[in-house]
Amino acid sequence: MNLFRPLGFAVALSIVCSTGHPLWAQAPATSTEQLGAVSLPVPVLTRDAAGLVTIGGATADQVVCYTLDGTDPISRSGPYLAPVDLSHGGKIKARIFTKDRKQSGEIAAESYEPIVGLKPISNSLVPVTQDRSWPSYDWAKRHAEVSAAVQRQHPEVIFIGDSITHFFGGNAVWKQNYEPLNSVNLGFGWDRTENVLWRLEHGELDGASPKVAVVMIGTNNLEKNKDEEIADGIKAICEEIHRRLPTTKILLLGIFPRGQKPGGSRDRIAHINETIAALDQHDGVTFLDFGAKFLNPDGTIEKSIMGDFLHPSPAGYQIWVEAMAPTLAKLLGTPAGH
Repeated sequence: MNLFRPLGFAVALSIVCSTGHPLWAQAPATSTEQLGAVSLPVPVLTRDAAGLVTIGGATADQVVCYTLDGTDPISRSGPYLAPVDLSHGGKIKARIFTKDRKQSGEIAAESYEPIVGLKPISNSLVPVTQDRSWPSYDWAKRHAEVSAAVQRQHPEVIFIGDSITHFFGGNAVWKQNYEPLNSVNLGFGWDRTENVLWRLEHGELDGASPKVAVVMIGTNNLEKNKDEEIADGIKAICEEIHRRLPTTKILLLGIFPRGQKPGGSRDRIAHINETIAALDQHDGVTFLDFGAKFLNPDGTIEKSIMGDFLHPSPAGYQIWVEAMAPTLAKLLGTPAGH
C-alpha cells in the first residue's frame, strides 16, 4: 500500500541535494521566519497530576504549535494534537497561529519538574509532533491518512521510519516486492525517534495485527542527540510496538550509512548499531544490519546507489529488498522471493 509522497516534499529534497548543504532524512526547513503581528490569544498551559500538559486558548480556526527543546515555536513547529506527556519534566513553549500560520500571537512557556518518582529523560524519548516541512508536507494529515489505512487494510507488514522509508513507498521496487505482501508504509519525512513514538501512541497501530513490523529510524537524531540517547529512543519504539502488538515480529534494521566517504557520522552510526544489536531476540525483535551492502570496497557510496548519499535510489532500494528478503521471509513463514 502506498500513501503517496507529497510533490512539494520531493521537490524540496531535490533542491537541497543540489545545494550541497548537509542532509538529514527529511525535506529542508528554515529555523527562522517572519511572523506577522496580529491579536491572538496567549496559550494556556496546564499540567495534571499524571504529568500531561494541555494547551488551551485557541479557537477552531486557529492552530497551536509547540516545542519541547527550548526554541520558540514557529509555523513549522509541531502542531498540538493531544496532551503532551511531561511526566518526566521539561520545558514547553506554545504559540497560537492563524489557520494559514502566517500570523502568530505571543508565546506561553512553562518549565516542569518530574512528578514524584520519575527522573528527567532525553528528548529522544518524549513523544512529540513535528511539521518541519509544512506547508509542502503536512505531517498531521499523513498521520491521519496512514492511521486510517492501517485500520482499513489490515496489513501483513508495516514499515516504520523516516523519509528513507517514506520515499520507498510507491516506487517500482516497492510495488513489485511489498504491495503483494499487503504492506503499509509508515515512513515520515524529518521524523526522529520521539516523533515515531508520538505516532505509535496516537493511533497508527490501532486495529493492526501485522505479522512483521520493519523498523529503521534514528539518522535524524544524529543532529540533536548523543548516541546512547538515540539507541534508547530506538529501544523505546520497539518496546512500544511489542506492548501494543505482542504477537508481531519486529525486524529492526541498523541505521543505514550516510555520507559519500567513511568517517564522520558513519562512526556514530556504527556505534549506535552495535548498541541496538543487543535488542536481538528480545521481545520479538530480530536485528539485521546490512549497511555494508550499500558501500564500495573502499567504503564510499556511489551516487547511483544514494543520490544524496543518504536516501537510496531505485538501485539502492533494490539492495535493501535483496538484503532483507531471507530474514523477512523467515519471519513471515514464507519462502524467500514469494
